[in-house]
Amino acid sequence: MNIVDGTRGASIAHAASEPGGLHRTIDWKGAFWIASGVPALVLISIGGMGAAAGKLAFLVWAISVSMGFLQSFSYAEIAGLFANKSGGAAVYGAAAWLRYSKLIAPLSVWCNWFAWTPVLSLGCAVAAGYILNAVAPLPVFSPTSPEVVGWLQDAHNAAAIAGKSAEEAAKIAITALTDAGTPELRSFKLVSFSFLGLANIEVGATFFIGAALMLMCFAIQHRGVLGTARIQMWIGLLVLVPMAIVGIVPFFNGSINYANYTPLVPPNGAWNNGGWTYFLGALFIAGWSTYAFETAVCYTREFKNPAKDTFKAILWAGVVCVILYSLVAATFQGHLGLEGMAQPGIVDGTGVAAAMGDMVGGNSPIIVHLLEMMMILALILAIMMAMAGSSRTLYQGGVDGWLPKYLGHVNEHGAPTRAMWTDLIFNLFLLTFAASDATAYYLILAISNVGYMIFIFLNLQSTWIHRIDSPNIPRPYRAPNWLVAVNALLGFVNLVLMGAGAKTWGNANALWYGLAFAALIIPVFLYRHYIQDKGRFPNHMLEDLDLKGQDLGERRAGFLPYLTLLLAAAVVLASNYYFQLPPA
Repeated sequence: MNIVDGTRGASIAHAASEPGGLHRTIDWKGAFWIASGVPALVLISIGGMGAAAGKLAFLVWAISVSMGFLQSFSYAEIAGLFANKSGGAAVYGAAAWLRYSKLIAPLSVWCNWFAWTPVLSLGCAVAAGYILNAVAPLPVFSPTSPEVVGWLQDAHNAAAIAGKSAEEAAKIAITALTDAGTPELRSFKLVSFSFLGLANIEVGATFFIGAALMLMCFAIQHRGVLGTARIQMWIGLLVLVPMAIVGIVPFFNGSINYANYTPLVPPNGAWNNGGWTYFLGALFIAGWSTYAFETAVCYTREFKNPAKDTFKAILWAGVVCVILYSLVAATFQGHLGLEGMAQPGIVDGTGVAAAMGDMVGGNSPIIVHLLEMMMILALILAIMMAMAGSSRTLYQGGVDGWLPKYLGHVNEHGAPTRAMWTDLIFNLFLLTFAASDATAYYLILAISNVGYMIFIFLNLQSTWIHRIDSPNIPRPYRAPNWLVAVNALLGFVNLVLMGAGAKTWGNANALWYGLAFAALIIPVFLYRHYIQDKGRFPNHMLEDLDLKGQDLGERRAGFLPYLTLLLAAAVVLASNYYFQLPPA
């Protein structure tokens, strides 16, 4: 099937052979394996989800991934319109908004990038924690440990436990022994300071290990998308198969306590305003992980046959995510219960492998170590996926005139190296936060997800805008009309989640911080468009919309896109005002 004919077909053929562009070297299976890192994202936030949603957590994951699956069909349609673009749904959706506002279009690209790029720093922070646990484990003591008993009997410690109960004295002893026995590598700190009162920054072993992992992923991707896809396939098999085992086996080996699923109420125990706020906040943060398989359409410009490969890639990536997210979230909750999911090791991710080992192997040391290796591979899979997708968003933004020109460069292997370096440097900065404490970790997650929900909204609306403004452009895949309407409505649902739920993660002002970061695209775009490009868009970008010269074409949708934006702002403000957390 041909996506286009005439001038559009010629431009695609030209793009395919242009030496300075991305290379068409993969099919839908390559994109599927690159996107196979998405299921691993459930392991990054599964602990925090337990605290936010209570016994509703497993239901939140299932609802959220189902919403993401429905939304993916809209992305598949708009991706098919632009066979010679990379960068994902944000780039394809931005083209729909161009006729109506020069500022809204680049906002979609920018928000998609800053939603995706923190996966690098967050994933590296958790992976570094696993590596530290392997090479410099913390000592573990119990109240009956000989070391604790000896410490309590030592006369030198009598003053520290004077007047304390036996339980309190044991806790003091365990803390003292743990501090004394902590390997120097774990306590090493090059720099430590408070950043504007938002987080305590520590540049230590976790940061440097995380930075090394990031550089390793950069080196792999430097050789282009084909090499990345091949490596991702093998890592993906080593990750997806164990995740499937973890999602299935506990239901048959007696590891599930079905009482952990009921009653279906929020953490505060009631479906009142505060309870709904917790529930919406949980759905908000779940979307950061569950919607993420839309990254499969980032590689349209690198598909050998974009007409067929685009839809297949996102469809099968979505099917795998629906299955694994639903199963893994259910087994974790059924086995651990709320108290178990709230343990520090589950919340920060470093104890997830041990929990999985207990579910499937009775906490066998061999199985736990194998699952720890799987977790590190899973996180590397997610990191490589994020670097591949977010760098291509930056690259296409540079090519199409949304972002600075220097980003629109590829090396001899077709890798967008300048965009990759930009990703790397930005995430080294974020890593100083993510490697410091859980509060900073979830604040980064919440801020980036504000951008993600803005991007999701704009792109779900772009499907019907493209249909009105560009009805004659061939569509290799056309979503059913009812589904386009449902997805447009889901765009507003996501804004409700953002307005109500951002405040529940790390900081009450996370929504406003996220909106402020989104607004940074304004000076960035103005610099590119009016200083670098002298107020003109690149000709090839307009040709993709069948536009001539600098004429942006007729606005056939009329006032509808503007009305949609006004309603969107009203939904965010109203949901943020109405839904409030219960008093502490």
